Amino acid sequence: MITTEQTIRNFLDFFRECGHEHIPGGSLIPPPGDPVLFTTSGMHPLTPYLRGLPHPSGRRLTGVQRCLRTTDLDEVGDDTHLTVFGMLGSWSLGDYGGSRSLRWGFELLRDGFGIEPDLLSVTVFGGGGGVEPDHESWRTWGELGVPVEPTTDENWWSNGPTGLCGPDSEIFVWTGDGPPQNTPTTDDRWLEVWNHVMMRYVRHPDGSLEPLRRPGVDTGLGLERLVRVLRNTRSVYEIDVFHPWTDTLPRIWGPLDELSLRVLSDHLRSSIVVVGDGVTPSPTGRGHILRRLLRRSLTTLWRDDPTRTLSDLPLELVDHTLDHFRQTVRPDVLRPILLDEERKFRLLLERGRKILSHSRFTDPLTEDDYHYLHDTHGLPRDLVLYLTTEAGDH
Repeated sequence: MITTEQTIRNFLDFFRECGHEHIPGGSLIPPPGDPVLFTTSGMHPLTPYLRGLPHPSGRRLTGVQRCLRTTDLDEVGDDTHLTVFGMLGSWSLGDYGGSRSLRWGFELLRDGFGIEPDLLSVTVFGGGGGVEPDHESWRTWGELGVPVEPTTDENWWSNGPTGLCGPDSEIFVWTGDGPPQNTPTTDDRWLEVWNHVMMRYVRHPDGSLEPLRRPGVDTGLGLERLVRVLRNTRSVYEIDVFHPWTDTLPRIWGPLDELSLRVLSDHLRSSIVVVGDGVTPSPTGRGHILRRLLRRSLTTLWRDDPTRTLSDLPLELVDHTLDHFRQTVRPDVLRPILLDEERKFRLLLERGRKILSHSRFTDPLTEDDYHYLHDTHGLPRDLVLYLTTEAGDH
């Protein structure tokens, strides 16, 4: 069966043969001036070049970028969402257009990865907001014989309320039993794997769109999702890069239900990558996201056994994750950061238990109680809910 590393190599080799220069992936920390906390796509480090600045490696680029999306945190644990993931990408900086990009994408999925064309479906921008439908993409997919579903907002990509934007075309693979049914927007058995963005405009603060002098194409193909399709697994947690996690955690901590195993595998793995890029836990910003990941891991871990500890994590497991994401920090340097946050969280839980044992909190908590506990004692709602559930279980 194809491995994740083979998938990366096949993707990069294909685009090299198509004249693209490989560029190394960057940190999860976005470049200065980018408003997001973390790099959420492969195009973030390339924003100045998509806007027209010449890139030192040329006008055709390819690479794999580690990404983190805070918007997906509550989805983690299902079959497809991860906090930190790999994004395979290809870019045209004013070179070829959208049709060429879509044709290469179809060729790679069909011939390079062996996905049957009958299992593919796509969405395209059907027009809206004063912008014409993406006729070029629509026509290209028709010539390739792939079913097309037009949408509006779902197929308009933007980097925020202002800045780069344009129509996109998303490629879906059927993951259900039997022949494909319905359309990508009406049936979640269609799994989105690859988005091709036709970077054609800059949106100004007044809402107006200015055509780019040099339109480009930005594509992002979810690595773990693609490997899930190629290995025909039920979820992304069953692909090869997660095997060390899903095999090791039950061995060191005992039986874990499926959701807990997925959350722990994702959140601890993601925490390692975030720390590997220089972030430490803190009350705000990037450090707050890291703290959320670790504390959710710990509350999941302690639900059945409060004696479990992150010190049980083998260094080999940490090293495996750092190596996969091409990070150079040593595992023994990273581990104390995780253990210090665990220590602080244990102390906070002890303080929270004492506060909630006060007679004021014997009745069900009100909104005023939650505000008081947060504003006066620094206990966030999710922590209070955890403690009250803990008390109810005992």
